[in-house]
Amino acid sequence: TSEQIEHLHRRFKQLSRDQLTIRKENFDSIPDLEFNPIRGKIVHAFFDKRPIEMNMDEEQLDRFRKEKLKFLFHMYDSDHDGKITLQEYRNVVEELLSGNPHLEKESARSIADGAMMEAASICVGQMGPDQVYEGITFEDFLKMWQGIDIETKMHVRFLNMEPIAHCY
Repeated sequence: TSEQIEHLHRRFKQLSRDQLTIRKENFDSIPDLEFNPIRGKIVHAFFDKRPIEMNMDEEQLDRFRKEKLKFLFHMYDSDHDGKITLQEYRNVVEELLSGNPHLEKESARSIADGAMMEAASICVGQMGPDQVYEGITFEDFLKMWQGIDIETKMHVRFLNMEPIAHCY
């Protein structure tokens, strides 16, 4: 609607500080991002140069979903070897939970270990005692996200610039 466009324009001007473009440093004023431990990765995502197609058919939507998941996969696969190893997953979980003073590093490690075991059971099935799960491949990652609506899960709220209280 015209009202939504006007709101979007006001928000753009507020974020850009009345400049013609929004720059990475403009995201410093978004309270919801201030304490997010993966803030840099989120801001980087806003400057992704992939074209966005409007009025996509089912095949294009599926391709777009896979591209979004590939982006998310690469946030975890820090050495870009095509696998999310247990250590890489532990690092992300520790990073995400670092703002919680009540959660010890060992708890974060246990969460990551449990999630990796669940990933192995989804992707490989029952493993023998001598089998080692090397890590999550992109194909495994797709299996794990199958049926989950990422469009409602992967978003950043930045419409309201008012500072909010954070509870930990």
